[in-house]
Amino acid sequence: DALGLDQDKTVLVNGIGCSGRTAAYLDFDVFKGTHGRAIPVATGIKLFRPELNVVVMAGDGDLAAIGGNHLIHAARRNIDILVILFNNQIYGMTGGQVSPTTPLGAIASTAPYGSPERAFDLCELAKGAGATYVARGTSYHVRQLTKLFTAALQHKGFAMVEVISPCPQQYGRYNQRGDAAEMLFWLRDHAIPFVRARDASPEMLRDKLIVGEMVNVHAPEGVDEQRRLAVKARKET
Repeated sequence: DALGLDQDKTVLVNGIGCSGRTAAYLDFDVFKGTHGRAIPVATGIKLFRPELNVVVMAGDGDLAAIGGNHLIHAARRNIDILVILFNNQIYGMTGGQVSPTTPLGAIASTAPYGSPERAFDLCELAKGAGATYVARGTSYHVRQLTKLFTAALQHKGFAMVEVISPCPQQYGRYNQRGDAAEMLFWLRDHAIPFVRARDASPEMLRDKLIVGEMVNVHAPEGVDEQRRLAVKARKET
């Protein structure tokens, strides 16, 4: 709304899980894909209709586990889509299992004595894969999230905004984090801006959430490159 985007030229691609409910609250054309396949669906839409604004809204279990390879390669190709990644650090809707972002030692239904695995830092993963816009926010910091979404929508290339969001029913209950309000206050108290974190010591960053815009660079966009090569191929055949 702030950018004045054409509602009829904006498409949401929803994943499976808690994040899949977002389409019910938003009035756009929506494609609900199978588990883990939101990004390839969004890529196909963008390739054939490059004039559309394409936004993926899916969770950490969806995009970082079964869909992890799609996340990496969409970032590498720099496809001009926005991925809003809901990270509640657990499989929230399907039973509270460990996800790729569950912290080491955290309790889950499939890890009753604590997760033995280190969690992905999804922003670092996207950055390393070649994403040209990377940011992180939390459900508590709504004004900051709005600014990050606005900047990401204006970006030409692959953009990912990770949203740290509470899951009181599964993660909070298993790990004694309190109710929804208490979990939001935890996000408030543990967030640290990216610009401050760059000069902070490891001790200062322990148990902190680094938030804000982390990457904003320009590179050849994937759909443009595909179309440029298609024109070249037609001329030579």
